[in-house]
Amino acid sequence: MKTLFVSAVSACFELENDAPFYAPEPFRVTVDGRELPEQNSNVFSVFGLKPDTKYTVLAEGAHFSDRAEFTTPKERCAVDVTAFGAKGDGVTENTAAIQAAVNYLPEGGRLFFPAGTYLTLPVALKSHMTVEFAEGAVLLGSTERKRYPVIPGVTPDLGGGEEVFFGTFEGNTMDMYQSLLSAAYAEDITIIGPGTVDGNAQNSDFWTAFKEDPIARPRLLFFNRCKNITVHGIKACNSASWQLHPFFTDHISFFDVSVAAPKISPNTDALDPESCDDVQIIGCRFTVGDDCIAIKSGKIELGQRFNKSADHHTIRNCLMAFGHGAVTLGSEIGAGVKNLSVSQCWFQGTDRGLRIKTRRGRGKNCRIEHVEFSNIRMENVLTPFVINMYYNCCDPDKDSEYVWSREMLPVDDRTPHLGSFHFRDIECTGTQVAVCSIEGLPEMPVEEVEFKNVSVHFADDAKPGVPAMKAFSEPIAFGGLELGYVKKVRIENVSLEGVKGEKLKTKFCGEVVTEGFEA
Repeated sequence: MKTLFVSAVSACFELENDAPFYAPEPFRVTVDGRELPEQNSNVFSVFGLKPDTKYTVLAEGAHFSDRAEFTTPKERCAVDVTAFGAKGDGVTENTAAIQAAVNYLPEGGRLFFPAGTYLTLPVALKSHMTVEFAEGAVLLGSTERKRYPVIPGVTPDLGGGEEVFFGTFEGNTMDMYQSLLSAAYAEDITIIGPGTVDGNAQNSDFWTAFKEDPIARPRLLFFNRCKNITVHGIKACNSASWQLHPFFTDHISFFDVSVAAPKISPNTDALDPESCDDVQIIGCRFTVGDDCIAIKSGKIELGQRFNKSADHHTIRNCLMAFGHGAVTLGSEIGAGVKNLSVSQCWFQGTDRGLRIKTRRGRGKNCRIEHVEFSNIRMENVLTPFVINMYYNCCDPDKDSEYVWSREMLPVDDRTPHLGSFHFRDIECTGTQVAVCSIEGLPEMPVEEVEFKNVSVHFADDAKPGVPAMKAFSEPIAFGGLELGYVKKVRIENVSLEGVKGEKLKTKFCGEVVTEGFEA
């Protein structure tokens, strides 16, 4: 058993096995003899601990027993938010009281929210603090959009230095409403559950009036140019737009976090790390109205100005129960993505499983390299694998010939580059649309795609759909492996059941090697 994280009042653990997300069998957990509810996932948490105390945690199933010893760290102090006048009655607005508590909290202190519903406008956090939401505590976002402060996208430095960046959305600097909980240019912040942070957007006009508003919608949690951030055990839901958005933030971890929003909610991505380095997403559960995880690095302006790639991301033991894509790269990846590992995850009912989306115009710094997906279970995922270099959403020129043309255009500063992708030890059942849709650019083919130890079983009643969001896509069902403009394709030990028509179609590909694959 691996100890993932220990705070003064909580801890998170991971069973070490090969099972995606769910433990091989239900098990019980005891902490110094105190028994927790039965667990069924590989990652679990313990709350209600005391600072500077040694504990022993024991996990026991019918066929295994494991234990870990740990000591919670000391903390400077802990303060109840109600001491500053906050009221958890669900009616009183608590913005001033909560912000005062944050401002006056000593460095290294913990701000505690007891059970109750705390209605609030946005609150800004600061360095070297912990926020704890107890069981039954809900931080509830106000529905009064016009009272949300507007954060400038960028503002000049009055001293004559470089511009100062604050606001962003969908890969561009942009004025935005302040997020419900946010921090900028800060470090060493911890947010702990098991309580809830609820954006309450379903009761506002954030989901209905955003197209007429030039100000970008707020996130639920937003970290701008921060470092050393940990989010553990909270339940996040109903954000006005993206739920959890670290931006140019390094060394950030999400452990045992749940994120939820209705299927019909617009742009409610669960977790979008953008131009971040050293990101851990372990033991989390997502069901939202857009992508579950979307790794980003800005559009071409940010990509060329800062060239800060999304680097060293680990996604493990996570459950994606619904979303457009389970794990997505892009489409705003102007500075590229590298060193990504996705393993031991369970995708259930998402439109696409492993989804890479980019387009001409993302720029020459848009390079995706060293990406591996392994040991993944997909259930009722419409199209398990998509690599799309013709993505036609979210840009003013999305319908232009420059984006959709299949002609070989000149390679220039706007041309993206996709490297090697390895899909290994993956089982898919209930597939409907196609096994995969992969299409590189004529002038910049995808370097390499490997499928190894992959099985795909189609649903008997599969319904037609579009595999990838690009111009001229036609709805299909029961489609096989379709690859275009890929330099090297390797298909090893791949089993496809239920495909109607050709199992493998390649167009303008280089080396194609198959082994243990009938097509």
